[in-house]
Amino acid sequence: MTRPIIGRVVPERWRTTGATAPGQRTVGEPGTARIAVDLLGGDQAPAVVVDGALRACKADPALHLTLVGPADAADSVLAALKPGDRRRITTVPAPADAVGAAVRALAEGRADALVSAGDTRATVLSAARELGRWPGVRRPALTAVLPTAAGRLVLLDVGSSVDPDEETLAWHARLGAAYASIVLRMPTPRVGLLTIGTEPGKGDRLRRALPAQLVDLPLPGGARYAGLVEGSDIVLGRAADVVVTDGFTGNVLLKGLETAYALSGPPSRNTDPPARAALLLGVSGTVVVCHGAATGPDLAAGIALAADLHRRNSVAAIADSLSAQRGIA
Repeated sequence: MTRPIIGRVVPERWRTTGATAPGQRTVGEPGTARIAVDLLGGDQAPAVVVDGALRACKADPALHLTLVGPADAADSVLAALKPGDRRRITTVPAPADAVGAAVRALAEGRADALVSAGDTRATVLSAARELGRWPGVRRPALTAVLPTAAGRLVLLDVGSSVDPDEETLAWHARLGAAYASIVLRMPTPRVGLLTIGTEPGKGDRLRRALPAQLVDLPLPGGARYAGLVEGSDIVLGRAADVVVTDGFTGNVLLKGLETAYALSGPPSRNTDPPARAALLLGVSGTVVVCHGAATGPDLAAGIALAADLHRRNSVAAIADSLSAQRGIA
């Protein structure tokens, strides 16, 4: 049996924002997005994170950043900005556990979303502990959007749960369907299970057992189970809009596709290369995880993704969709 991620489960109501400490400002001005950024996350941190933060801040005048990490790294961001823009920067000294401090800023309502390119396990555990998991979600899923020849595809998990059981992947099917319906506005998402062939019985024990459960599984957003899919279907995008797999396989697939697209371009001229960032679904807050090898532009894209998800109230809408389906008040 798969062990759940350590951390509490939120009570009956699916809380989507952190608790608020007395006297703290919890809501920014209309249109603003307050993003907590882990300055120590990433293979080339903090330099690459500083670069990404500067790019994001200059591109979005309504962006407010909470920089969590070494004071000298945060100071380098402030020094590179115009005096008027420096008011949009808050610094939180954290010489060691920067991601933990960033998650706490989100949990306490001092930030609207979090971006980190640090250790995935540490980020997931901190988010589950401080923010809480949604009822029924034992293991949150890292959710990425990939370009396909037919449009876009939601792939999960891409690194959070490397050894899931049937219940975990069934929940990931629900999470992915809700994401496709609400964030990508797909009317009736098709959910596929990744394996080594489309014939019944293909794959390991988990993939052989799960289809019977997915066939009868109620999915949000009018989604339906579309059957087994192969790796080629990820690129073509004609068989499914959401593809469910374990975090080990999903991470290997994602990094391979990213490299291929970097060398040859995405499968369609009408789609952009994949963003090197994924949303952690299943915790009560907007948490975006970037690759450890992310560049400055990658970090900027991750911050922009977090801001967009916050402004569209996406995580709360996904939680509400799943809550309504489960009949939770």
